[in-house]
Amino acid sequence: MELMQGARDKREQNLIKQFLSKLDFVVLPITEAISHRATIFIEEYALKSGMQLADALVFATACENSLTLCSANQKHFRNILSLDAKVFVPEHH
Repeated sequence: MELMQGARDKREQNLIKQFLSKLDFVVLPITEAISHRATIFIEEYALKSGMQLADALVFATACENSLTLCSANQKHFRNILSLDAKVFVPEHH
């Protein structure tokens, strides 16, 4: 969801889909528990950090499935103590 939202056109959407399919990513469904946790995240963090719905759903999915989130956008998740996260820093050439 997060990656697709960043696509600028259909070509980029297709490249993202191809990239994810080659890596055997598993798409996890949004459950009632994930929705509930995302709602709490929005209530607690949206005004402070600018967290958007997609971020909240991604973070809640990671929390509910005991997964580590990898993201370059530390601003939106740094205060969420229940989230296991690793900061990704892309190299600039």
